[in-house]
Amino acid sequence: MSVLTIPATRPANPRFSSGPCAKLPNFTLDMLADAPLGRSHRAAVGKSKLAEAIDLTREILGVPADYRIGIVPGSDTGAVEMAMWSLLGARGVEMLAWESFGEGWVTDVVKQLKLDATVRKAPYGEIVDFAQVDFDKDVVFTWNGTTSGVRVANGDAIPAGRAGLTICDATSAAFAMDLPWDKLDVVTFSWQKVLGGEGAHGMLILSPRAVERLESYTPAWPLPKIFRMTKGGKLIEGIFKGETINTPSMLAVEDYLVALKWAQSLGGVSALIARATANAQVIWDFIAAKPWLENLALAPENASTTSVCVKFNDPRITDGAAFAKAVAKRLEKEGVALDIGAYRDAPAGLRIWCGSTVETADVAALMPWIEWAFEAEIAALAQAA
Repeated sequence: MSVLTIPATRPANPRFSSGPCAKLPNFTLDMLADAPLGRSHRAAVGKSKLAEAIDLTREILGVPADYRIGIVPGSDTGAVEMAMWSLLGARGVEMLAWESFGEGWVTDVVKQLKLDATVRKAPYGEIVDFAQVDFDKDVVFTWNGTTSGVRVANGDAIPAGRAGLTICDATSAAFAMDLPWDKLDVVTFSWQKVLGGEGAHGMLILSPRAVERLESYTPAWPLPKIFRMTKGGKLIEGIFKGETINTPSMLAVEDYLVALKWAQSLGGVSALIARATANAQVIWDFIAAKPWLENLALAPENASTTSVCVKFNDPRITDGAAFAKAVAKRLEKEGVALDIGAYRDAPAGLRIWCGSTVETADVAALMPWIEWAFEAEIAALAQAA
């Protein structure tokens, strides 16, 4: 492709950010007109909206009836921290990390909670070998590495008869990937990922085994009020019925409800998974035909279908980070792709969000633009030389 040849088609929606992510197709602010603004979240209307959000989350994700679902502060980070500070310390811990956020959970457990955890790490593009993990300990891991473009293929390696708890950060996986609920004791995610909701709110899902731990174990460290889920040795059930620990944004709640109802209209989680998979496949097919572009994920079965990370592979590129930034800047200037630079701690490249709110036609329209930007930057390198 000549660098002078501008692709004929532009993505209708150039928003490929990995969080906050694209709103659902044809979104307008008018969709939020039913939000009870200026009303207490503890009023009947507020409680009803929050309970509906929990109920629809359960329905669409297929969460078992005996699992608790709570809306918590601090986005996915808050949900993960609540789980770790409240549950860990009762038995040994294994921390699994293969990207930036997993590394953050390792830091918190080892340096803040000061637990003598077994830490297993894999470089970007890979995940740890789950066959080596001791699930008689509590295990903390991300399902999908938002910054690395890799995911857990399935939960087969997690034993049903495990003694420990599995604590899974699923923020860029929930609604777009199949989560094996019987293998997961704690699942967290945020609204602003796969369903394109607004930020600040996290979801915390607890299995009966996790609840039993909460009611039978008291951590050695003090818990901030915002983390406390028990009182008098019993779970505070209200948290899991919409009685949030702190004040939620009812506008954001309404936005989440709109997204959930959209997902419901499509046919639920299976339809959402299919959309994300189709989006990622467009990029995988494009990569297969371009020797200068690679998926950061080494094993196809572990390749993310939401946060697809790619890297440039061309001998003419001498500064990978500068080249990738220049490509991303050129695409943004053209208005065809916004916020697709690799995460700051990740290898140089692009990170293209393919979650369920993204239209496959937009991903397809973006691919020729990536080639155009690549060729334009290669030409600029040649000219500079």
